Amino acid sequence: MTEIDVLGYPIVVETGVIERAGALVRRHASAHSYAVVVDESVARHYLHRVYDAIASGAGDRIHTVVIPPGEHHKTREQWAAITDTLLSAGFGRDTTIVALGGGVIGDLAGFVAATYMRGVRIVQIPTTLLAMVDASVGGKTAVDTPAGKNTVGAFHPPSLVLIDPSTLTTLPARELRAGFAEVIKHGVIADGKEIAAAARVATELSETGPAHRALECLIERSVRIKAAVVAEDERELGRRKVLNFGHTIGHGVEAASDYALLHGEAVAIGMVAEARVAEHAGIAEPGTAAEIEQAVHTLGLPTRIPSTIRSDRVLELMASDKKRRRGQLEYALPKRVGEMAGRETGWGIPIADDIALEIIRGLY
Repeated sequence: MTEIDVLGYPIVVETGVIERAGALVRRHASAHSYAVVVDESVARHYLHRVYDAIASGAGDRIHTVVIPPGEHHKTREQWAAITDTLLSAGFGRDTTIVALGGGVIGDLAGFVAATYMRGVRIVQIPTTLLAMVDASVGGKTAVDTPAGKNTVGAFHPPSLVLIDPSTLTTLPARELRAGFAEVIKHGVIADGKEIAAAARVATELSETGPAHRALECLIERSVRIKAAVVAEDERELGRRKVLNFGHTIGHGVEAASDYALLHGEAVAIGMVAEARVAEHAGIAEPGTAAEIEQAVHTLGLPTRIPSTIRSDRVLELMASDKKRRRGQLEYALPKRVGEMAGRETGWGIPIADDIALEIIRGLY
């Protein structure tokens, strides 16, 4: 078992840890009532195991909230439905929310926990690679609106994160592959060796299956990279901004696709685009964009924007991005693979929209 505790809450990375979820949840997030939020797909595989584990504690009151899967359900309406359910069931401030699933569930359940009764505890149990290495760690919670992705949310750190790589055995291949986008991102911002490691693990998965020890080690290292950045800047006022690499254009592409693209696929395209922005602006060393694009391609992720997505729509959706300052978007941009630029500007680099649009149009 690996326990990472640099953020004030434990992040446990261990194959099979889901079987010990009850004891760990009661140790770190004990409550009178527990509400497990899960989508229909994950519920079929893991809800009974988590429910039974928590229910083994005498006196616990447990309620399950099962919602349809997909980004389309990460909305204010779904947030309202879940909070109304908890209110109707009489859940008070002595409640712990358990988010069981991928990034959508983690963000949505986290936002419920951040706002319910002015804040209750949240336990994250991610079941996708992307959620394991990124979304479950750091305390960002949000829902989407017609204006864009994650436009309403709050910072609300979990009390506990349980990462069980064995849950990836039931993850569709496309979603597993999409999770590698965030591993690539962590390699770009902090340690280029992680990109080669990700490529090796992805190759091994086709032969050994997703519970292979190499994948567990990759997840652990990626979590440590993110946790170290968040520990330095929990509320994204400085260095944490580097974790947004690929996400400014990526979020615009994702929303413009009406979420037909998975988050990791959109971030992969966003990293290729933003690396080109960095070179165009003279911020990145020559060849950086090509190196990042090759890494994305090697992991089987898209490097081009689908022809069905209009470039002006991407820019329109980017206009409501939370990183806009003084009318101009700020980007997290690499200096080279393994090192980000922007220290002197607080890690956010303003780029004019016409430059971004030019780069976006070149990715079709």
